[in-house]
Amino acid sequence: MRTALTEMFGIEAPIFAFSHCRDVVVEVSKAGGIGVLGATRFNPKQLETELAWIDQHIGGRPYGVDVLIPQKSRTSAPSASTESPPSDSTAPFKNLTIPKETIEWLEGIMRRYDVPPLPSEQKDLAERRQARHAAQSPRSHAGELIEVALQHPLKLLVSALGPPPAEFVTRAHSMGARVCGLVGKPEHATKQREAGVDFVVATGTEAGGHTGYISTMVLVPQIVDVVSPLPVVAAGGIANGRQMAAALALGAEGVWCGSVWLTSAQSEVSPQLKERLLKAKSEDAILSKVWSGKNCRILRSKFTEAWDEPGAPATLDYPAQNALKDQYMQRIERYGKEELLSYPIGQVVGQLKQETTVRQIFYEILSEFADTAVRFSSLSAR
Repeated sequence: MRTALTEMFGIEAPIFAFSHCRDVVVEVSKAGGIGVLGATRFNPKQLETELAWIDQHIGGRPYGVDVLIPQKSRTSAPSASTESPPSDSTAPFKNLTIPKETIEWLEGIMRRYDVPPLPSEQKDLAERRQARHAAQSPRSHAGELIEVALQHPLKLLVSALGPPPAEFVTRAHSMGARVCGLVGKPEHATKQREAGVDFVVATGTEAGGHTGYISTMVLVPQIVDVVSPLPVVAAGGIANGRQMAAALALGAEGVWCGSVWLTSAQSEVSPQLKERLLKAKSEDAILSKVWSGKNCRILRSKFTEAWDEPGAPATLDYPAQNALKDQYMQRIERYGKEELLSYPIGQVVGQLKQETTVRQIFYEILSEFADTAVRFSSLSAR
């Protein structure tokens, strides 16, 4: 298969695999696509460890790093009531402005589902993590991660939530790496093109994680028209060969897949969460601000539903909501409260019904794509 992006990266198939799991990144790149590590959840030291491992195992194949670079964020929540309640369970938030009513409400949810506080040692670790986030802006954190990433032989730097800073585009290009940005609107694509990216990822609302409201079917042709001659990668609702063929028919030069790897044997998610994903329907992938304070498609759970109950507080701005969610998800995961588990996931979750390997998923996508191409050929011959 040859497209502008297979030529750009010297890969066999234009499949970009987004994952927070280094094993997935390596497996997809070695299979002939390009793995992209989601870096924002790591601190710089952790990212260095992950990338060093990838360098050692990927066999010289190309890979990328995705960093969340928010254009606008607030380090505090808009509330005049910020005094922490007496419980020491709120200690990790002492460096962030969190309304005490929000924490008290969440503690009530934890009691309802019998979720104990974290042990003291894990609570101390969480406190240090939150203090670090509070001491710097999300953009400065992103800058530190990019600095680490550019010390490695990556071939792609991805900017999410906004155009990449000019200095990083220049540095990436100087070391032979390409740069792209994720977009959910035509005007976002224009800004990415002006920032000097090599291609854009048109992310439809079906996608897991941070996304907008326009569907992939509508968005991709719009982005293709806006940024031409830059290549476009389609994201959102793509987990098999027929969906890949549809994306290329819309004008895309490649596809960006994320959710499909979460039910693989190499996935980073817990067995309990994987089981929930395998049972989920497409309508269980909801668009919500509960996860981070920004629009994010996530798995519906009792935790997400609680925020819709009468008397529930409003979600906070990014990064306060993100920090808040992290702390309570740690408790939920530690004590195995399956009904409360949530995670970023796209609407394709409804078609993910069994655990398999990354390699098998990759080759099944290509096989079905080939079958679909044959069908297209037969239609045009009639």
